[in-house]
Amino acid sequence: MTKRLQRSRTEKMIAGVCGGIAQYLEVDPTLIRVIWVLITLMAGVGVLLYLILWVIMPLESPE
Repeated sequence: MTKRLQRSRTEKMIAGVCGGIAQYLEVDPTLIRVIWVLITLMAGVGVLLYLILWVIMPLESPE
């Protein structure tokens, strides 16, 4: 099976973007969420990037 970057249906708090990235990288979703918050607080681009990924990333297909 090919590994694809998709929004997660199970590991989501808002739209599943961080959960999908975590599944793709095979790490804990909490780690991705903490990094995301730090990027948002430091650079201020995290919210915009999240919204863009929400629109671009396909939702994980049900299995």
